[in-house]
Amino acid sequence: MSKPIPSKARAVIIGGGVSGCSVAYHLAKLGWTDVVLLERKQLTCGTTWHAAGLIGQLRGSQNMTRLAKYSRDLYVRLEEETGIGTGMKQNGSITVALTEERKEEIYRQASLARAFNVDVREISPDEVKAMYPHLNVSDVVGAVHLPLDGQCDPANIAMALAKGARQFGATIIEGVKVIEVLTKEGRVSGVVCEQNGERYTIETENVVNAAGLWGRDLAAKSGVTVPLHACEHFYIVTEPVAGLKQLPVLRVPDEQTYYKEDAGKMLVGAFELKAKPWPPAGEKVREDFCFDQLPEDFDHFQPILEMAVNRLPMLETAGIHTFFNGPESFTPDDRYYLGEAPELKGYWVAAGYNSIGIVSSGGAGMALAQWMNDGEPPFDLWEVDIRRAQPFQKNRAYLKERVTETLGLLYADHFPYRQMATARGVRRSPIHEHLKARGAVFGEVAGWERTNWFAKPGQEREYRYSWKRQNWFENQRDEHMAVRTGVGLFDMTSFGKIRVEGRDALAFLQRLCANQMDVPSGRIVYTQMLNSKGCIESDLTVTRLSETAFFLVVPGATLQRDLAWLRKNLQPDEFVVVTDVTAAESVLCVMGPKSRELLSKVSPADLSNGGHPFGTAREIEVGMGIARAHRVTYVGELGWELYVSTDQTAHVFEALEEAGADVGLKLCGIHTLDSCRIEKAFRHFGHDITDEDHVLEAGLGFAVRTGKGEFIGRDAVLRKQDAGLKRRMVQLRLTDPEPLVFHNEALVRDGKIVGTVTSGNYGHFLGAAIGMGYVPCEGESEADVLASTYEIEVAGERFKAEASLKPMYDPKAERVRM
Repeated sequence: MSKPIPSKARAVIIGGGVSGCSVAYHLAKLGWTDVVLLERKQLTCGTTWHAAGLIGQLRGSQNMTRLAKYSRDLYVRLEEETGIGTGMKQNGSITVALTEERKEEIYRQASLARAFNVDVREISPDEVKAMYPHLNVSDVVGAVHLPLDGQCDPANIAMALAKGARQFGATIIEGVKVIEVLTKEGRVSGVVCEQNGERYTIETENVVNAAGLWGRDLAAKSGVTVPLHACEHFYIVTEPVAGLKQLPVLRVPDEQTYYKEDAGKMLVGAFELKAKPWPPAGEKVREDFCFDQLPEDFDHFQPILEMAVNRLPMLETAGIHTFFNGPESFTPDDRYYLGEAPELKGYWVAAGYNSIGIVSSGGAGMALAQWMNDGEPPFDLWEVDIRRAQPFQKNRAYLKERVTETLGLLYADHFPYRQMATARGVRRSPIHEHLKARGAVFGEVAGWERTNWFAKPGQEREYRYSWKRQNWFENQRDEHMAVRTGVGLFDMTSFGKIRVEGRDALAFLQRLCANQMDVPSGRIVYTQMLNSKGCIESDLTVTRLSETAFFLVVPGATLQRDLAWLRKNLQPDEFVVVTDVTAAESVLCVMGPKSRELLSKVSPADLSNGGHPFGTAREIEVGMGIARAHRVTYVGELGWELYVSTDQTAHVFEALEEAGADVGLKLCGIHTLDSCRIEKAFRHFGHDITDEDHVLEAGLGFAVRTGKGEFIGRDAVLRKQDAGLKRRMVQLRLTDPEPLVFHNEALVRDGKIVGTVTSGNYGHFLGAAIGMGYVPCEGESEADVLASTYEIEVAGERFKAEASLKPMYDPKAERVRM
């Protein structure tokens, strides 16, 4: 019999896989008893039922690891709580390396695991053989073992979560198809659904899209961007193998395979380097899709199977019981989506799990429920925040091409600076072809093609990836030193640009920004937008253009997030217009001690300190064009950011390039921008500063003006001033010039791991790798912090480092005011 559909609910969850069931469970546990979960067919019938059920705790960041560990612990206790067996076994996992580069990667991951308090051990090939006697270890060069990893029964976990949700008061109804999400005045107002041919409307202010394979199309009906596309995912299950006992989960990423023993059988799965998107072009997921398998494609899987037979010779005689092919949803960057959609208030997303949905969903459901309950995430979730999605990414052709790559990236070498190879060239600067002709090697962020480095004549324009010095290291050094000693030009058109204007624009920004916004027209203010905890929601510059108009510059990757934050905090009675003007202007950054000399050759403007002081913007002539010149810097040198209308960008670039021949102008890329900024200890949003990092502990108190009056986060800043800091951001320089630091290396203080490197690069002027990171300092003075001995652990080896609370390069900022 069909369950009755309620007329009202506090939240409606769409999708009965493990993700939707987890959200329902955690909302109900928080006291949201009037939660309704609607499943179009039967619980788990989309992707959950055929998931492999691997539980690996270690993820790429502390908070993702925190969520995975939460999932593991939840699945252990669910059986006792609900009476449904989850099949959770903590039989551990082993990852083996077949190359020295992969060994470096997994050893770096082991260092990271220790920093995150995950039990881990590097083991030898002989130790691997002792733990996994069936394995051919003849070419294994290293391995790591995580004893508390494991495996589970995915369908039963979803069922246990569903039962738990019901026990706490939630309603779960199968056989109900959602037709439409209703909206009113910019927020969710209800859901129209269909049961047995009858239509019903549920009044609600919160909808959770946990629809998996159907999530993108469902979101599109409401004008919401959820870029995901399914791929075919293959595995085989053998016939029972005599004497096969419980083994750890085994991963051989160099062969794109994983192995799981279950009930005396062996499951062999793959994340092949080039995947098959599904459904094929022009087709849609069938209306009756339910516990369906996709057609076999043995030819596609055969190369994987051949490697597997060599790796586990026992497979040669084991019969194949099941050859399975089923759909899994993937996203353009291999990270799932969580949070409130920026386009529509009350529209929440928990989808796109990239084949790690089981280990992710327990923690993700907890985090989203907490977010919905409190109005803010429980900790930094920017990695998986739906607000990182770009509107163009819902394009089907783009997604279909990109996901052929993202499936394989799960087991590809995770080299630093690795660039996506597919679905490129969507967003380009007006001078893209100019830069390409001059040797630009491009990377991609938020769809933007950005020059990462410039190849020399005759040099290949490709990355040769490594954990050591890559093939562009010397190029970066030359660009870096040109910025420090001469003049360099960066194309930073990918900056996000926002106009905030109207009668109440000043009052609005005063309330959102921590710094003083009531400044004269033409003044540039570096500031943060804080949340109620005093932590950083946005890192930006604000230029006052007139009495009622302001110009905000943010990182290209955070533009959608920043727009959403502004619009979320706009009061109904405030007369303010927020407009994304990113595509209207290009940005050419002219930086270095000779930047004034270069600009003076193409502009009659007075560029002296008296005529154009640091921190000011004004319109100037450049060649035969016009630019708005902002005297600011992210590299720590004298310089200007030139904001040029897109139609004049090519001309202004050509004028600068021609004049630059006389002063040694060097074209520079993003890698150089980053290596220069880290020498100056400039923070990078998403790494060094997040919505979990207090503005004072991040060392950005100089950009806070508590005396100006009320603003979001002010009370938290005052409380922190009174209570004292619990941790501080420090800059670290390795004393050995050889090792490299990228991100997430373990930070060691007085012999004990106290955190991780939040960002790193090579400081070519300072002559060594530079890292940033937070260290505990409760009750300590600055002198106490600096008196300690510091090291950075790289792949298990520790290297001494010097620490500083001030920028190691130009600590008094004299060069920017030359």
